Amino acid sequence: MNNPSARSTQSRNILPPPRLKRRRLFFESVIEGMLFLSALSAVFITLAIVYVLVSESLAFFAQVSLIDFVTDTQWTIMFEDKHYGIAPLLAGTLVTSGVGLLVAVPLGTTIAIYLSEFAPFRVREFVKPLLELLVGIPTVVFGYFALLFVTPLLQKIMPDLPGFNMLGPGIVIGIMITPYISSLAEDAMRAVPMHLREGAYAMGATRFRTATTVVVPAALSGIVAAYVLGVSRAVGETMVVAIAAGQQPNFTLNPMEPAATITSFIVQVALGDLPHGSIEYDSIFAAGLVLMLMTLMFNVIGHVLRKRFREVY
Repeated sequence: MNNPSARSTQSRNILPPPRLKRRRLFFESVIEGMLFLSALSAVFITLAIVYVLVSESLAFFAQVSLIDFVTDTQWTIMFEDKHYGIAPLLAGTLVTSGVGLLVAVPLGTTIAIYLSEFAPFRVREFVKPLLELLVGIPTVVFGYFALLFVTPLLQKIMPDLPGFNMLGPGIVIGIMITPYISSLAEDAMRAVPMHLREGAYAMGATRFRTATTVVVPAALSGIVAAYVLGVSRAVGETMVVAIAAGQQPNFTLNPMEPAATITSFIVQVALGDLPHGSIEYDSIFAAGLVLMLMTLMFNVIGHVLRKRFREVY
């Protein structure tokens, strides 16, 4: 028979001594506090950025009417005849980002489907890190690549294309954001349970049909998140458009023409010799506020779409 006293002695030996228990609780509390401070710092930094943009933008809007800022189709703040319409910069940003998405979304999705469903293991382990190397290339290099390689190549196809345009930078932006979309979308597809694929195969579906009708819909929330990240990255791109788009604030939706984006204007003003507190200097914060609101809008739309697709599938 088991000895009760022996069992109680063993249980006492298993339990940690009070000093060790207090030490463990202390370290756990310290780690929890550090994690809380890390999360709080992210919120604080975001609020600080919003505060700086809003407070500096108020100085700009104290001199410029918000109606003129929204409705005027000319942005000539650096010229003698000053106009303060954000529409030309907004149009340039949307056109270059749209061209980039037209390149990156189908290309990145196709790459993700191939790597997730068709590529052998060795090919996937080689191609995926190679794609992600594009993320580490400086954007200045991409800018000169757009100006000195992509644009001359496009001019051979379209001789009337000017040296500065939105098409070349848009294509290069699409190449830049392709790794973001392909990597995140491929991770979302690989997270789809295998039994869904096996059920499709049991019904006689091919690998391609399974990938397009089963895996992609099941991973749609993650794919949409990849698209949203790509949109935010394209909208915030600076050096490619600053080098190759021409920095001319034209109100046009034609990608064949030169234009300026919000980020390229911020670079142009920030590199100039403008006194702090001038209306030209304050304009970069108003433009930055518009850029932040655009990114916020795209993220909200992406969150709503992810939630809806998650509920459906």
